[in-house]
Amino acid sequence: MPQETFYTTTPIYYVNDKPHLGHAYTTIMCDVLRRYHDLLGKDTFFLTGTDEHGENIFRVAKQAGRDVRELVEANSQLFRNLWPPLNISNDDFIRTTEERHKKVVSEILQRTYDAGDIYEAEYGGNYCLKCERFYTDKETEEKPGFCPIHESELEYIKERNYFFRLSKRQDWLREKIETDPVFLGPAQFRTEVLALLRDPLEDLCISRPAERMRWGIPLPFDRNFVTYVWYDALTNYISAIGYPDDEKFKRYWPSSMHLIAKDILRQHAVYWPCMLRAAGIPPFRALRVHGWWTVEGKKMSKSLGNVVQPLEEAEKYGLDAFRYFLAREMSFGSDADYNARGLVGRNNAELADDLGNLLSRVTAMIGKYCGERMPPLKDPTPEDEALLARLDGLLEDLPRHLEETTVHAFLEKVMQTVAATNRYVTNQAPWALSKKGESERVGTILAVASAMLAGAAQVLWPVMPGKMEELLAAFSMPRPERLRLCPVEEGAAVRHVRSLFPQIALAETGAETGEASEGAAAKSGVAPIKKEIAFEDFAKIDLRVATILEAQKAPGTDKLLRLLIDLGVEKRQIVAGIAEQYDPRSLVGRQIVVVANLAQRKVRGLDSKGMLLAVPSGDGFALLGPDGEAAPGAEVS
Repeated sequence: MPQETFYTTTPIYYVNDKPHLGHAYTTIMCDVLRRYHDLLGKDTFFLTGTDEHGENIFRVAKQAGRDVRELVEANSQLFRNLWPPLNISNDDFIRTTEERHKKVVSEILQRTYDAGDIYEAEYGGNYCLKCERFYTDKETEEKPGFCPIHESELEYIKERNYFFRLSKRQDWLREKIETDPVFLGPAQFRTEVLALLRDPLEDLCISRPAERMRWGIPLPFDRNFVTYVWYDALTNYISAIGYPDDEKFKRYWPSSMHLIAKDILRQHAVYWPCMLRAAGIPPFRALRVHGWWTVEGKKMSKSLGNVVQPLEEAEKYGLDAFRYFLAREMSFGSDADYNARGLVGRNNAELADDLGNLLSRVTAMIGKYCGERMPPLKDPTPEDEALLARLDGLLEDLPRHLEETTVHAFLEKVMQTVAATNRYVTNQAPWALSKKGESERVGTILAVASAMLAGAAQVLWPVMPGKMEELLAAFSMPRPERLRLCPVEEGAAVRHVRSLFPQIALAETGAETGEASEGAAAKSGVAPIKKEIAFEDFAKIDLRVATILEAQKAPGTDKLLRLLIDLGVEKRQIVAGIAEQYDPRSLVGRQIVVVANLAQRKVRGLDSKGMLLAVPSGDGFALLGPDGEAAPGAEVS
């Protein structure tokens, strides 16, 4: 039986400028999808590249006083150099200046011309240089005379050119979208294109006079014209895999999935399928469209100075934390905001506190109770089996999430499973069972938790390959090649991992060492040291380790959380003002340090007996807790 295939593509990126966050996001998401399909046993192919022709590039080079070939070579190299440091595993990198590409563009143009679907005519209209397309009055009615994408003034151009009979395929395209639910998504973009197709389509201008602009592929039937950049660029998806006769084209094209941003929806959802239809080529299988990234709520732009450089962010926060935030934060189809607080929050709550803390707890206990070897999973209880079943549920859900490109939702389910495992460990309390001599049950609990960690690592590997390989190595497991969720091998060596994902501070304070005068404190941003107290006064404070059993938002306020904590000898409630920084779900199972002998008081009408400890961290704070697993109620000394 032939192996299933999966072919994914980014748009080829226009080389008029440097790559930024938007380019990185699309390419990372293609990499993520490709890796997931690899794990599912499919034969995959992943294409990206650069779009190097067109009037805009020609003008940019001219304005900069540079040779256009030199400009496109330098900027194309910037994209090629970016992908390896972001752990992106593309199979090919296509450039539209390559001969293999030019040959296919010329062949398709000639075939379409011979079929009578390309004709010569004169046309005048408002033109956007950056989009390299004409806009109708209806498309610009909100702001007449300006591009709706770039908000730049349109230029009126009238000249003789060649046109593609786009209108001839309108009815076919409408029927294709209406009858094939896989073809175009998410749903809002399907609706948008169908609305566009309610009005008659104008034929598409597909050339530029060579006397005005020579930087392009000449029309094979009239060398006085060069090819319109989109007719050239879109063809990369088949030229790179050897259309028409190469085995790669025959193998991968039927499973093709294009990933794009919404600003090039019309070109991919209307122009491209109609071009393929006219040339007698089956359409792509699926087109998936994502929204735009804003930065701190504002549109990214050079004029605002807020263009996000991907490598700088990956170096600042860690590559896998950066990749995770992008995949987790954007709901495909909607816009998302890139900000340090959001990235740090997800890293600290979901990766450090949930996943990293769970790994640290479990591997420390295996070292302490099982001699650093994986114990057997014996006689699982219904609670054990219910937790393990969540891994099977993830595998069942994965193909649908991949098809719909709802990776963000799948990651949420994975992290909910991690949080459930944290609760399981806390509720099962293997440290208490060990004191009772129930070593076999302790081993089973730790084996179950280890299986959950290894399973989570496998399904998170496409997003965070580096860190998840570290996690698996802690259990003497290799990087995943297929998704096979099963217990860690009995007797495998287990290494304690103290901090898989370190907590990230929003900003470094640069605190000085030495005597902390008020002036030094003001300069460093740290509060001055308070007046000395006697040791006897300090000895009155009872600091204890507590395990959080429940965490809920306090009614009537967005700042307070109500925490039920386990102090070993008793369970009690404390109220803490940490709701703006911590998701309640991320706190369950976490160990903290509290002042245990603080007199009870009322906070917003709720009893609070005790106070948790925290330190400033950037614009927020970080909770203090033990370095590794500790028994609830252990004294801090």
